[in-house]
Amino acid sequence: MKKFAQIAVIIILSLLLLTGSFASGFVTGHFTPIAALDSLPFIGSSPYLQPLATPAGANQATPGNLQTLFAPFWETWNLVHKQYVDQPVDDTLLMRGAVSGMLAALGDKHTTYMDPVQYKEANSSLSGAYEGIGAYVDTTGEYLKVTSPISQSPAEKAGIQAGDLMIAIDGVSMKGINPELARQKVLGPAGSTVVLTIQRVNVDKPFDVSIVRAKITIASVESKMLDNNVAYVKLNTFGETTTQELKTQLTSLLAKNPKGLVFDLRNNGGGYLQTAVEVASQFIDSGVIVSEKYGDGRAPDVNNAISGGLALKIPMVVLINEGSASASEIVAGAIQDDGRGKLVGVTSYGKGSVQIWTALSNDQGAVRITIAKWFTPKDHTIDKIGLTPDVAVTMTKDDYTAGRDPQLDAAVKTLLDSIK
Repeated sequence: MKKFAQIAVIIILSLLLLTGSFASGFVTGHFTPIAALDSLPFIGSSPYLQPLATPAGANQATPGNLQTLFAPFWETWNLVHKQYVDQPVDDTLLMRGAVSGMLAALGDKHTTYMDPVQYKEANSSLSGAYEGIGAYVDTTGEYLKVTSPISQSPAEKAGIQAGDLMIAIDGVSMKGINPELARQKVLGPAGSTVVLTIQRVNVDKPFDVSIVRAKITIASVESKMLDNNVAYVKLNTFGETTTQELKTQLTSLLAKNPKGLVFDLRNNGGGYLQTAVEVASQFIDSGVIVSEKYGDGRAPDVNNAISGGLALKIPMVVLINEGSASASEIVAGAIQDDGRGKLVGVTSYGKGSVQIWTALSNDQGAVRITIAKWFTPKDHTIDKIGLTPDVAVTMTKDDYTAGRDPQLDAAVKTLLDSIK
């Protein structure tokens, strides 16, 4: 069994370099770094700390030019199996930890490993349903951080906001706990309750929020008519069915001959790249939507607008905030650069790198590797900077409490002023 596990580790390490892409895009809030393995113990005169030979079978599985490089890895593997106090150790967890540690060593928070459970959950959030509180989260910091609550979810109804840190869960401090483990504690069956201790920017003391988990069905698109004959469309995610849902609702709204359109991308954590291009193409008739630039010197991949958009002429304004990330920033950036509409709100999240998801063999999860960065049509980078709104409007705690939406009010005013 151990020989098989040893060979499996090398095969998986090789697969990281050889396998093709599973999907191109970004699932916001599902960042999954895991700490690297501990360093080697001190080598001294103790008989338990003598250098050990490479395990049988390892050299056969390791490419010849890498055998010297990987010798410390196999020595460590052998030391753990011979010396670690709690035996037997779990070879599968060691393998997953090795993969996670290798990716973490790159220093890129978006290049990560997802174990089989995490991988399934990441896909389910785009397919439309899962059980939990309904929030996209970022697991790359000290604590689990909310990227954006999902519209009409238990999290949103409980007042959870983008930027909130979950510093304790059910009364247990998450200090020093891997945020990915914290994320799993937040998930749970519908009907059960979780108590989150929240640290919020500009709020002096942490506070508790009790949330009843539910089955989260993610509606990609919501729409309605506002006063002054203004159409309103809110996009919640860029998933598998988003483009068709958007087309259906645009068709219904445009039949009412609105003066203009407010397109709300606030708290939209992103999704599939292709969906982002299709969504932007409903408003932009031609030209570049987004380009992908690689680090190896190859020519950029350019994603152009797809002909046949439904809302190419209607005046529009786009709402963004700190929870607008990835695919949302692609669409908003294209609309801003094209001059198709102004952005209203606050600076967006700043997630402008491209990841390939590669499913590993034997249902061992997946790796997500950053391969490029996104640039807007006017060659502006999104990554770590975000998009700057044309009209800056913040939302205060009092606004949330009172149910006011000054950003939406400003968007409508900006729109109506543009068509006078």
